[in-house]
Amino acid sequence: MPRFVIEREIPDAGSLSPEELKGISQTSCAVIRDLGPQLQWVQSYVTADKVYCIYLAPDEQLLREHARQGGFPVNRISQVTAVIDPLSAE
Repeated sequence: MPRFVIEREIPDAGSLSPEELKGISQTSCAVIRDLGPQLQWVQSYVTADKVYCIYLAPDEQLLREHARQGGFPVNRISQVTAVIDPLSAE
């Protein structure tokens, strides 16, 4: 299944409380349950003003529908073409 990185601009994202992040996570999971098992949220990285989300999905359209239903911003969706790590250097 293709892997995607979604960039979401959220002002002061890094200042969101654990309770606020929990609520966002619960909303995302509820939408995923409704959309079906072909959409999988892997994890997200919160920075000062952005959230970068890693998803497995058959296509970009399903990710946009997830964002629409959840009320999440989408500034950019990029399909991952390769994954490298320290072992890639060997």
